[in-house]
Amino acid sequence: MGHDIDDQIFDQNETLPRKELGKLQLERLRKIVDYAKERVPFFREKLAGIDGDDLKSLDDLRKLPFTTKQDLRDGYPYGFLAIPKNEIARIHGSSGTTGKLTFVPYSHNDMRNWTNVVSRFLVAGGLRPGHLVQISFGYGLFTGGFGLHYGIENVGGAVVPAASGNTERQLSILRDLKPDAIVCTPSYALTIGEAIKAHNIPREELGLKYGFFGGEPWTDEMRTRIEDDLGIFATDNYGLSEVIGPGAAGECKYRKGQHFSEDHFLVECLDPETLEPVPEGQKGELVITTLTKEGMPVIRYRTRDISSLSYEPCPCGRTGVRMTRVTGRSDDMLVIRGVNVYPTQIEEALLRVREAAPHYMIDVDRPGTLDVATVRVEILPEMFSASMRDMVGLRDKISAAINSVTGIRMEIELVAPKTLERFQGKAKRVTDRRPKAE
Repeated sequence: MGHDIDDQIFDQNETLPRKELGKLQLERLRKIVDYAKERVPFFREKLAGIDGDDLKSLDDLRKLPFTTKQDLRDGYPYGFLAIPKNEIARIHGSSGTTGKLTFVPYSHNDMRNWTNVVSRFLVAGGLRPGHLVQISFGYGLFTGGFGLHYGIENVGGAVVPAASGNTERQLSILRDLKPDAIVCTPSYALTIGEAIKAHNIPREELGLKYGFFGGEPWTDEMRTRIEDDLGIFATDNYGLSEVIGPGAAGECKYRKGQHFSEDHFLVECLDPETLEPVPEGQKGELVITTLTKEGMPVIRYRTRDISSLSYEPCPCGRTGVRMTRVTGRSDDMLVIRGVNVYPTQIEEALLRVREAAPHYMIDVDRPGTLDVATVRVEILPEMFSASMRDMVGLRDKISAAINSVTGIRMEIELVAPKTLERFQGKAKRVTDRRPKAE
């Protein structure tokens, strides 16, 4: 799949030579530093003694202070607003999955830029004028639905704004309208795939060709499962509300990482402990500076997302640095008996076991002095009536797969099909009941 996608580029900035791109970034960085300092009290204080002209090269970015989620919360609701309220075009908000909601205002120019960068990854992943796209993301404060909506229309596609939830209705729309592409979270794509199988609907009857997925970490194994279930070519895209929403980066047809729109976002990959740059290709925390955002600029924003960067040329011709798929977050990483574990590693292991469904929950306790991690895993319907011997064998197989990926042993609890919660938005996979450090 995907061989029929040509190497179409949405706009010329996607192919700027690296040297020319660096000059543009430095010019925009200098401007945004002065802009933020002039208009936002937080940056006026944090950037005291630093002006845009002091930045002689992009390496000087490291002289600038970080911005964190807590800083944005402390400025709630309008502390980071850099334009007059009557010039706001829209306000979105972060999902609140890690705490209090964060409001993000956009200027009219921000909306145009956002639409443009979303259009880039849509075209890169196969969307063309005339395609019909079913958006099964939530509409509202969450940036996913509206972000993709305007990007699709900008490319020349048509939108079915199905929103999230009501899987039976989603399936009905897919069957009756036969869209070319679908937009949702990877975990919800799995749920739709389950429904397709349950109704014995041939993939060919749906006619789907492409899927644009984001909003949560996922694995290559999960991609393969989704592509098989839906009969599509699936691409990943990346963004976060605090920076702009979806559109910061996205995959092309070669799927060798997600191309950053570096004319709008300056990205660093840092060791989350030392906050020093990691070597190219090594995992670290993504830190992003907005270069063109007017409504709410952020400088060196710590995303907490763990990824790595590659500057190797891509066959598609786009020159933006590529990030690997996010493997987790530096603040939702589990440390179990001294070992760092991300939920996506559990998913990767489960997708290696054919008899297990890719639906799971991780419960972490400390009943005594040692951590105990229990993974609750759904079995497939055809395994439900299996013998006790088969069930024990399946549990051992899952345990071995998880151990091979994470390096530690976890308790495995097999549960009946469709008993674990399904997520229409970001999946919440972990319950950590260990006592919190004072």
